[in-house]
Amino acid sequence: MTIDKSAIRNAATVIVLRDRHDDPSILMGQRGAKAAFMPNKFVFPGGAVDAGDARIPLARPLPDLCRDRLCEDAPEELQQALAAAAIRELWEETGLILGTPGKWHGPVPEDWQGFAATGHLPSADALQFVFRALTPPGRPRRFDARFFLVDADAIQGDLDDFTHASDELSHLQWIKLSEARRFDLPFITEVVLAEVAGRVDDPAPPASVPYFRNSDEASLFLRLRGRAMPEHD
Repeated sequence: MTIDKSAIRNAATVIVLRDRHDDPSILMGQRGAKAAFMPNKFVFPGGAVDAGDARIPLARPLPDLCRDRLCEDAPEELQQALAAAAIRELWEETGLILGTPGKWHGPVPEDWQGFAATGHLPSADALQFVFRALTPPGRPRRFDARFFLVDADAIQGDLDDFTHASDELSHLQWIKLSEARRFDLPFITEVVLAEVAGRVDDPAPPASVPYFRNSDEASLFLRLRGRAMPEHD
């Protein structure tokens, strides 16, 4: 099967926030120099939704508010796939486990076998949908990315153990939120960081979610739930 690399693919990105009430930091890594999408940039863990993600059983579902926001301008059945993709990508790229202890029933998909071997089931109840961004036209890859914020307290195991991570991201590290902009970041990551900084003191899922929609016609900042973002000079 040939994949149309110019097609817009749904994607999930995970922002893990550590020590949010003291000296908050976030987990980031660097993409390779030869990567087709955002080479050399420091990014959050994440990637495209796989066809099988919609069939992955979740021990606990997304919060109702987040599910509702994900439904807007998107198929309802995509919610679970995005949550599963977020958990899978976090595991693959960092080796960190977002789940609950438990045994899988039935065959485990190949790309989930490492996760299942840890004795955990994927759990989405700690994920908070906080941002959505559509890659601008003309890029070698285009993604409709949903960004999920998760408190590091929800991660199972040692937060500094990246031994099970793939080699897709190098220099995995916890970066102080106040120092993140010193790194080589994509523009959209800088925008998302501002949103995260504004949510550090609020543990509840956001009532509305920013949507940076880049289309052939225009680039718009919108709010999911129909409320436009205010214009700035």
